[in-house]
Amino acid sequence: MAAGQLATRPSTNNNLPIRLWYALLVTMIGVGLVGMFQVLWNGLEVTNLTDRVPWGLWITHDLSAIGLGAGAFTFSAVVYLFRIKRFAPIARAAVFIGFLGYTSAMLALAMDIGRPDRFWHPLVYWNVHSVLWEITMCVIFYSTVLVIEFLPILFENPVFARWPKLGKFGHKLHALTPILAVIGLGLSLLHQSSLGATYGVLSGREIWFKPSMPVLFILSAVAGGVSLTLLATMIVWKITGREVIDKYLRRDIARLAAGALSAYLYLKIWDWAATSYYSHAPGTADALARLAATTPYTRSFWLIEVLLGAVVPIIILLNQPLRRRHGVFMVGLALAVFGVIVNRWNVTLSGLIVPPEWSPGVLGNIVAAAYLPSWTELSVSLGILGYALLAFTLGVRHLSIYPKEGEDTHA
Repeated sequence: MAAGQLATRPSTNNNLPIRLWYALLVTMIGVGLVGMFQVLWNGLEVTNLTDRVPWGLWITHDLSAIGLGAGAFTFSAVVYLFRIKRFAPIARAAVFIGFLGYTSAMLALAMDIGRPDRFWHPLVYWNVHSVLWEITMCVIFYSTVLVIEFLPILFENPVFARWPKLGKFGHKLHALTPILAVIGLGLSLLHQSSLGATYGVLSGREIWFKPSMPVLFILSAVAGGVSLTLLATMIVWKITGREVIDKYLRRDIARLAAGALSAYLYLKIWDWAATSYYSHAPGTADALARLAATTPYTRSFWLIEVLLGAVVPIIILLNQPLRRRHGVFMVGLALAVFGVIVNRWNVTLSGLIVPPEWSPGVLGNIVAAAYLPSWTELSVSLGILGYALLAFTLGVRHLSIYPKEGEDTHA
């Protein structure tokens, strides 16, 4: 009798991993809140940001989160504009991940701007000659689009069953999805390219100054966003044991990511050749020489960005035997995501730690600026990452992010 009762009693061991996971994420958020309090109370003096290197870890976090959230506009366009309905089962997950990416970016920006109480200034004081102003407006509007697209998913939760009007409102919002997809695509293309243009239009920074930056940012965002969406889906499958999308859809998404990654790699190599191999413009050549002599930029560019972040993932994603080995497949997706993050880090810092020749403090080939994130910067980024992971975990468990078992995944 005792044995029978023991057999029917729910095992606490099954809940232990998820409890430990929640504890880890809450701890990360707690550490992040401590760092945020330090910034809000003491200002940016608790960071290692300076007048010469004003952008660091938080801007990299911001650019990475926005770039990796690009799966939202990519799959929305594919499903609702191009009418390729076999990608529909992944669209909600892409929107949710995009929503988390953009809110994470906003949290990072709130800390980075130094005066978060003035976040509303771009809405009132228009500086139409500033690329950063255009990015700010596009991010605000597109974040609004993501919120509108996410609300129907939220209102489907049984918690809101007691308020049927919210469910009806959610259905009305869902009917606007094709229109929102058009608006979202336009806004996303504008600000993803403008992020690259922010660097590309600065003639005083030879490493950044080139017309290819906007296109490189768009292509890398599409590749990274699609890869992250598929990677998150694979992780959900492995943890829950439920195959949320079939192998044919995984294959098609992998090909989409590999195609975007191939286009990005092709343009990236030609960009390198045009600015660093065939061309020997004095400013660019001198800046790259100083960068290579004092930082691991060259190794991180070729080894991580090009080889591990592009070539290896393309081979894995396009090779059917490798895709069937789920561990290898997930590693390929993770490498594509990591490559985008390293690219954003390299782009952000490379043009700052190598100051212009006329900059005060530059002597010969010595790099006058240096940067290493402070504990406060690291803690804030850790907290923001904890928020994104916790929100995704709760979303997968309590919202209809993926098709329910038995639903037609080709609908």
